[in-house]
Amino acid sequence: MSILAINGLSLRIGQTEILQDVNLSMQHGEIVAITGESGSGKSMTALSVMGLLPRGAVAGGQILLDGVDILQTAEPDLCQMRGNAMGMVFQEPMTALNPVQTIGAQVAETILIHEKTTKAEAHQRAAAMLERVGLKVAPTRYPHELSGGQRQRVVIAMAIALRPKLLIADEPTTALDVTTQARILDLLQDLVREFDMGLLLITHDLAVVADVADHIVVMQKGRVVEAAPTAELLTNMQHPYTRALFAASGHAVQLPERGGVGQLLSVRNVVRDYPARRKALFGPRPMVRALDDVSFQMDHGERVGLVGESGCGKSTVTRAILGLEEVQGGEIRLDGEPVFTHHRPNLAVRRRMQVVFQDPYSSFNPRHRVDRLITEPFHLLDDPPQGNARAAAIAKALGDVGLSPGDAGKYIHEFSGGQRQRIAIARALIIEPELIIFDEAVSALDVSVRAQVLDLIADLCRKRPLAYLFISHDLSVVRTVTDRVMVMQAGKIVEQGETEKVFTTPQHPYTQTLIAAAPKLPELSHAVETV
Repeated sequence: MSILAINGLSLRIGQTEILQDVNLSMQHGEIVAITGESGSGKSMTALSVMGLLPRGAVAGGQILLDGVDILQTAEPDLCQMRGNAMGMVFQEPMTALNPVQTIGAQVAETILIHEKTTKAEAHQRAAAMLERVGLKVAPTRYPHELSGGQRQRVVIAMAIALRPKLLIADEPTTALDVTTQARILDLLQDLVREFDMGLLLITHDLAVVADVADHIVVMQKGRVVEAAPTAELLTNMQHPYTRALFAASGHAVQLPERGGVGQLLSVRNVVRDYPARRKALFGPRPMVRALDDVSFQMDHGERVGLVGESGCGKSTVTRAILGLEEVQGGEIRLDGEPVFTHHRPNLAVRRRMQVVFQDPYSSFNPRHRVDRLITEPFHLLDDPPQGNARAAAIAKALGDVGLSPGDAGKYIHEFSGGQRQRIAIARALIIEPELIIFDEAVSALDVSVRAQVLDLIADLCRKRPLAYLFISHDLSVVRTVTDRVMVMQAGKIVEQGETEKVFTTPQHPYTQTLIAAAPKLPELSHAVETV
């Protein structure tokens, strides 16, 4: 008997059809991946299996977990099943964890809720489970003291503490760097084999899907458009949407010839230290070196990538370049002007740089309309445009990113994720900066939207001599949108050079490890290329 069988699942919220006739089955020890664009119904399918549908949702069909119909099960019984028979790993571990409880207490809580055992025994089992998922820190630590990959291991430990029959992982590696992602995926595969449970993997990362899944289910607009064993689907895609998804995942951007000449940014021998936790109550406070003698330069019109694991110093060097943090040693100059002067940020320099963040929604004030949001950089100018000049600047910025002037009067919640990122790019462009920093700007987007945004960046480079620093953990993206790449490890630049040369013949062992850890799409049939 199948561990999970979804038969004719439909879901409606109000008058909106969310899911239509969804069918899926999986066996013990099997990994089934559901993939598709944002809004395709992947996460709602997972929430339906967990019995966590929003209020007002009307579901039909069957969801059989080991023979028990989830849709016909009362809430008290579902509460007993969650954590016991089925567990879930969410995309963002920090929001799934309680910030005021230790990680050991949070794993033990799952055991105490479902089993009659002592608190001491539950904490002992929790410590053993944390060790099983490869977390080599004390159970007395709090979530904010851990890295992203470590937090994800805590969430996995909570989900499997009672060895459930089914584990659902909803985008478990989206925000992680390539080496941490590889470790988490290896861990999930090991747990499936060890506990003989089923793993339902929700992801838009098709390279991950191709690498770990036994069976792939492709969803579009609430329907399953194609489902097959992984090897069969990759060699013989039947549905045009499936072929389009894989074509977008392997999309290569055509960058124009580089414009501009001369040096733009100079980072020389930069050092940045942070105070660490005291080891004794009255002992000295040790220092942690985040940037260790970092030096590099960028020319006008040059497109440079910066890659490395979480905690390597990418964000610290970004804040230093933008003049948001002063460094203890070295110097940062833009067009020969220092970013900091007499321990104060040089605002005349800062106005010539802009940044595009990873999550555009959280970087905007939802109460303001688009015209106000994208003109925020005007406050950096001595004489910002007014009246017709301001309206013309707004229309030009929106037009440059493929939006219409009419979008200026809308609110940010009225746009999709890809459109919000276009608005974020328009905000960065509106004062014509000399340097833009893209900080994980496409990592949260699905493959088709990501391809559109990357094409937009290439198109902007054709219109102006745009220089940018592209920070990402997605090596396939960095490879296609940069002229040169720098690899960072433990606060140091360990390798830099022409992008294709570094990816083809990496010299440093760490670079070789990063490239080897990155999931790769298999060679696909020519049918994909024609989409």
